Amino acid sequence: MLTLLSHVFGLAGSSVALAVGFMTTTSVIMRAVWDTPIPGDVEITQVGIALAISLCLPVCQLRRANILVDFFTQGCTGRTRQLLDGAGCWLLVLMYGLLAWRTAVGAASVRQAGETTMILSVPMWWAYASLAPGLALAALIALIQGWQMLSGTLPPDEQNEPGAFR
Repeated sequence: MLTLLSHVFGLAGSSVALAVGFMTTTSVIMRAVWDTPIPGDVEITQVGIALAISLCLPVCQLRRANILVDFFTQGCTGRTRQLLDGAGCWLLVLMYGLLAWRTAVGAASVRQAGETTMILSVPMWWAYASLAPGLALAALIALIQGWQMLSGTLPPDEQNEPGAFR
């Protein structure tokens, strides 16, 4: 279920990124040809790319595709690397969880304050709130992966290679 959900989030995030890219290209062409860009294009880009990144984090975590610096662990045994990776996953749980919590709290605060974007006057709370689900799902996936690595229950086909949990 988490695998499917993370892939759905990843596809949604990719779609948002493509839409932002198309909108930016269109705005640049409109600015060059008619001297009239899409109003609020920078606001849309800022929110859209933040949303795209947060939605792609779960599938990145699922695939264990984060950047790893293995210079110091090259000589370690597979189990030692697995323990270090498990500890790293739990550090990511803390980071993703903190970000999800604070963006949700920030959304409530911004909603209460009635803050809107400068050009489009769109309420900002929804932008903050839309970041929390991707961050929370990434935290849940990292929690499960960390548990599997630390407890030694990571499937054999994934012990030495990054991949999804089963």
